[in-house]
Amino acid sequence: MNEVLRQEKKYLITEADGQKLCGLLSRVMTEDPHNGPLGYRIRSLYFDTPDERDYYDKIEGILLRRKIRLRIYEPGASSAKLEIKQKEGQYQKKRSMSVKREDAECLIAGDYSVLQKYREPFAAECYGLLHGFCYRPKTVVEYRRKAYIAKENKIRVTIDHQIIATESCWDLFSPKLNMYPVLDPFNAVLEVKYNGFLLSYIKSLVNSIDRSETTVSKYCLARGAGLGFRL
Repeated sequence: MNEVLRQEKKYLITEADGQKLCGLLSRVMTEDPHNGPLGYRIRSLYFDTPDERDYYDKIEGILLRRKIRLRIYEPGASSAKLEIKQKEGQYQKKRSMSVKREDAECLIAGDYSVLQKYREPFAAECYGLLHGFCYRPKTVVEYRRKAYIAKENKIRVTIDHQIIATESCWDLFSPKLNMYPVLDPFNAVLEVKYNGFLLSYIKSLVNSIDRSETTVSKYCLARGAGLGFRL
């Protein structure tokens, strides 16, 4: 089980802002080794309760909240990351463990008993939450990410774009998911993550795009249209 505790700030920026910032960050930070010309792909399947508890906790700004998801980087992956991301005041805590592809497919189908064969206490916690609160798959979100790293204070700056989603199919490993945009393709989401404090020269570069901090959530973007239609 892997655990990360850090502060996280988000900004809604334009695609032009993102390209400009990539040029600036690449001069002073290390590029993620997976970065390509358009970044690398991330695809996540999110679970939520029958009453959409996690979605509304985020919308209403509840200080203690969580998201549970399965994450892969390519449809042909042989495993997935099972993650719980928790908001605790100004900090974000993310815990994750790797599960086999066939076990991830069981989780998507609602069979959480496969977690009982993993010895990590985190697996038992996930089993208790998923089973006890009747979590079910809600949406699959995919996007392209460019990431930049500084070893000091474990700083990581990411720019996510081409954000698409589906609420009609939960086959996380499908190479041909029918997905639709949930954010204007000329916009992107900037995330700045760090422990302790943000180094001043990186802070200056981030501030150069002159955007206000926001609470934008890719999960909420994906769910907003469908839930709004139901209301």
